Amino acid sequence: MQLSFFYSFKSEWLKTRHSLASWLTISGAFFIPAIVLFQRLVYAADSAAVNASPQVWEHLYKDNWQYMAVLLLPMGVILVSSLITQLEVKNNAWKLVHSTPQKLHTIFSAKLAVILVMLLQFFLLFNIGIYLTGVVPALFNRQIPFPRTAFPVAAYLRGSGHFLIACLPIVALQYLLSLQFRNFLVPVGVGLALLTASIIAAKWKYGYIIPYIYGTLKFIGKQPAAALYTLPLSYFCGFTIASWLLYYYKKQKA
Repeated sequence: MQLSFFYSFKSEWLKTRHSLASWLTISGAFFIPAIVLFQRLVYAADSAAVNASPQVWEHLYKDNWQYMAVLLLPMGVILVSSLITQLEVKNNAWKLVHSTPQKLHTIFSAKLAVILVMLLQFFLLFNIGIYLTGVVPALFNRQIPFPRTAFPVAAYLRGSGHFLIACLPIVALQYLLSLQFRNFLVPVGVGLALLTASIIAAKWKYGYIIPYIYGTLKFIGKQPAAALYTLPLSYFCGFTIASWLLYYYKKQKA
C-alpha cells in the first residue's frame, strides 16, 4: 500500500515538471515579494527606518500578506488545483492511467497529495521571498541597515500553517470539480465565482460559511478561532469524501 502510493505520487509529481502549474507555483510565490522588494529599493529612506525597527519582520509580513491572502493566494490555488487534476484531460491520458495496476484510491490520493505538496512548496518559497525583501535592500544600499532582529522562522511557519488550513477547502472543492468536468473552464469559473462572493461577503456576519473566505478572515482577524480552523478543516474533509465517492462511482472516468 505505502510503496504503491509512493510510486504513484512520484509518477504524478514527474508530470508536473515544466508544467504551467509548477511555473505558476514558483512565480506566484515570488511575485508579491518582488514588488515589495522593488518598492523598498526605490524608497530607501523608508526601508532604512523599517529595517532599524524591532518590528521589521512583522511589518514585512503584513506588507506581503495583505496582497497575497485576499486574492492572489486563493486564485493561485484555484488555478493550480485545476491544472494538476486535469493534466490527463489535456494529454488525453485518463484511460492510460486507469489501465495501470493502480487502485483507484491510490490514484485519487496521489493526485491530491501532489497538490498539497505544491501548496507547501509555495509557502516555503513565499517565506524565503519575504526574508529577501528584508536583507536584499541592505546589500545594495549602504544607507539601509540589515534587520537588527533575527528572522522569526517559527512565527512565519505558524502563520503559513494558518493560511494553509484556510486554503484546504479550496483545494478539495477544486479537486472535486476538476475530476468531474473535462472542461477546464468549469472548475475555474466556479472557483473564481466563489472567490468573488467571499470577497464581497468579507464583512457579512455569516460570511464564514463561504468555503473560500478563510484566508481573508484570517488576515483581517475578524472571526473566532472556530470559524478559522474548525470550519475549513470540516469543509476539506467533507469535500474530499464527496470527491472520492463521485470519482469512485463515476461510470466514465476517462
